[in-house]
Amino acid sequence: MVFIDTVYQRVLAIANKEQRGYITPLEFNLLANQAQLDVFEQYFYDKNQNERRPGNDTDYSDVTHILNEKISIFEITANVTGGITLPPDLYRLGTILVNDQHEAEYIDQKDWLYASSSPLTKPTNTRPVYTRNDSGIIVYGDDNMPITFGVKCIYVKHPHKVEWGYDVVAEKALYNGSLSRTFNFEHHASEETVLVLKILELAGVILQDPGVIQYADQEEMKKIQQQKA
Repeated sequence: MVFIDTVYQRVLAIANKEQRGYITPLEFNLLANQAQLDVFEQYFYDKNQNERRPGNDTDYSDVTHILNEKISIFEITANVTGGITLPPDLYRLGTILVNDQHEAEYIDQKDWLYASSSPLTKPTNTRPVYTRNDSGIIVYGDDNMPITFGVKCIYVKHPHKVEWGYDVVAEKALYNGSLSRTFNFEHHASEETVLVLKILELAGVILQDPGVIQYADQEEMKKIQQQKA
């Protein structure tokens, strides 16, 4: 977890340097949510790029391991029932399990008619398959019948909305971590600096200060080079 107040104070300290401008709590909350999505989605791009590189270089393996660790924070195992409706916070669907032991194989709608009619490819309760549509998934077992109980899905969820909660005292916003609307970043603790730099990069547009953007870009490039070293 990354504490949102720590990130906000660091962002303010850098943005206010040399009187570059003040980022209001409202602006910060908007930027923070955009920044965390950018950081989150970058995981999957980087993971894909690293896995496509040839060879078994230890450095690449380490990078993939680190990315998997960061993504695992957002992995959820949930029971699904009925039609079957997927969780509303789903970002990427992973594994579908039946009775905690049989992994369902994905098959698209186009191939389902063929697969369901062939004795060699027809699903069973121990070799289930599933199709997906706009509303969710359908898991098939014996006699091509939908399985509606004992189904679990392992998926990666969207990060929850973050917010720097505050009270206004003497016309000044003061952090209040006990407010119900206060939410920290779910990201791995190592992402604190990345989030600060990403928010600063976005804030530079609001402040109309290319210096802030340049600073954030330079620091982010340093961090990337350190990770590759």
